[in-house]
Amino acid sequence: MTAEFRKFILPFKKPLGTSRGVLHERETYIIALRDTQGHLGLGEAAPLKDLSMDCTDDFSEKLHQICREINRGKNPLELEVSQWPAIQFGLEAAWLDLKQGGAGLLYRTPFTQGKESIPLHGLVTMGEVQSMYEQALQKIEQGFTWVKFKIGAHDFAEECAMLSELRRRFPEVEIRLDANGAFSPEEALEKLNYLAQFRIHSVEQPIKPGQWEAMASLCQKSPIPMALDEELIGIFEPAEKQELLQTIQPQFIVLKPTLLGGLKASEEWIALAREDGIGFWVNSMLESNIGLNILAQWTSTLKIQMPQGLGTGRLFNKNFELTVKIDNGHMAFLPEKLPRQLQSLEQLHLVDFS
Repeated sequence: MTAEFRKFILPFKKPLGTSRGVLHERETYIIALRDTQGHLGLGEAAPLKDLSMDCTDDFSEKLHQICREINRGKNPLELEVSQWPAIQFGLEAAWLDLKQGGAGLLYRTPFTQGKESIPLHGLVTMGEVQSMYEQALQKIEQGFTWVKFKIGAHDFAEECAMLSELRRRFPEVEIRLDANGAFSPEEALEKLNYLAQFRIHSVEQPIKPGQWEAMASLCQKSPIPMALDEELIGIFEPAEKQELLQTIQPQFIVLKPTLLGGLKASEEWIALAREDGIGFWVNSMLESNIGLNILAQWTSTLKIQMPQGLGTGRLFNKNFELTVKIDNGHMAFLPEKLPRQLQSLEQLHLVDFS
C-alpha cells in the first residue's frame, strides 16, 4: 500500500462569518491510499484554524511523514496520530473507501441505495441580525422545519427580538442555538431562562469549554436542553469521555469527526452517550464535498432520531463533485455522481459552483 496527499484551496462564495472571525477560503488536504491493484481510496483532513487542535504550522510536514511511513509498509490504522484528529479522520475514511473498492461508496445503507434521506437543520450563517433573520426565512421557504442560529456575537436584546419574531411567525419550526461559549458562567443561566420563552430545542456550548462544574450546573438548571460541542475536543480515551459525560450530564452532544479523531472515535462518544440517555447529532465542519460524502454515508449508519448538521457543501465557489442533494430539508444520495475510480490525485479537480 502507498499513500499520498494533495492540498486544495476552496474559496467561499462570500466571506463567511464564524465565531472565530471571517473566512474567505478553506484549506483542505485530500489523502489517498493505493492498494497493489491500483485502487485509490480517498479521505479528507481539514483542520480549522483556532478550533482544531492540530491546525498547526507543521500539519503538512506531519502528512509527509505519515505518507513516508505508509510507503515503508506501516498500516495506516496503526500509526500514532491521536494528537492529529483531522489526519486520523482522513486516514480512516481513505482506508474504508479503499476496502470498498475505491469508488467513494463506503457503506451500503438505505440512504446510499437512494431509499432513505437524512433530515437536516438549516444552518443560518453568522452575520448581522437582520441578515440572519432573512436567511432563516429562506431556509423555511426551502422546506427546512429546523433552523440553527449562532448567537452571542451581537446585542442579546436584538438576537432575542429576532427569535421572538421568528417564533411568532413560525410556531411549528424547531430552533437550535449555538453560543460558541459566548456567555459567562455568571450570566448564562439568566440568559438561558430568558431564551426559554422562544421554545428553543437546544443550546450548544453556552460557556467556554473546560468549565465542567459550571457546565454541569447549567445542564441541571437550564430550562433549555444543553449540547456539548467544543467541550469534546482533545478527549480521546474512553475513560475520559465517560468521565466528562457523567460529570456534566448534558442532554446532547454534537459530533464533528474532523475535530474528534474520526468515525470510530465518534462512535465511542455515541455508545457512551446512549448508555447515559444522551442524544446526539452530527455536524460537518466546512469540509469539501469529499468529506461531506464520507460524513453523510457514515451518518446513515447511526439510526439517527433528529435532524443533522450536514448542509455546508454549497458555500464554496469551487468544490469537488457533489454526491448529495438537499431538498425540502432532507439530504438524498446521488450514487451516479460518485467519482470514477482514480489512478492518481492528479486526476482530482475542483468543479465550479459559482
